[in-house]
Amino acid sequence: MTCQTYSLFVLSVIMIYFGRFGNSLILAQLQNDIDQLKADFNSSHSDVADGGPIFTDKLTNWTERNEKRIILSQIVSMYLEMLEKTDTSKAHVRHISEELCTLKRSLPDGLKKMNDLMDLTKLQMSDLKIQRKAVNELFSVLQKLVETSTSLKRKRSESQRRCKC
Repeated sequence: MTCQTYSLFVLSVIMIYFGRFGNSLILAQLQNDIDQLKADFNSSHSDVADGGPIFTDKLTNWTERNEKRIILSQIVSMYLEMLEKTDTSKAHVRHISEELCTLKRSLPDGLKKMNDLMDLTKLQMSDLKIQRKAVNELFSVLQKLVETSTSLKRKRSESQRRCKC
């Protein structure tokens, strides 16, 4: 896959993943709009290949459906932010933005979860007050981990019993 098709690929994955496009005619129209957007951004420029892809590599690390919703919601937000700064008088830009907005509405929790993760990275674990709070919450956190682990084991066990191939 060439660097020039990464945007189309990511956008297609996002839209197909959320079932937004069952109709190939709509996807074909969107591909045409993206081709026009590529021309607007001169995405065939040689520097596009430098450093590899920016989104598609990230998608491979997120495997569970709910995990993918988190990262995809962030990617959709970034595309919308980028398109806000372009010439929105162009029909293809408006069409892509509209489709992305529709997708964003189907991802209401992704940005909140992403912000939660970012907030965790900002915690100063060397701060004594933070440490005290963390110690007070340790048992509850461990309980949640055990519950989650037990639930996953139960689901695997149930699926193994059902599957008598």
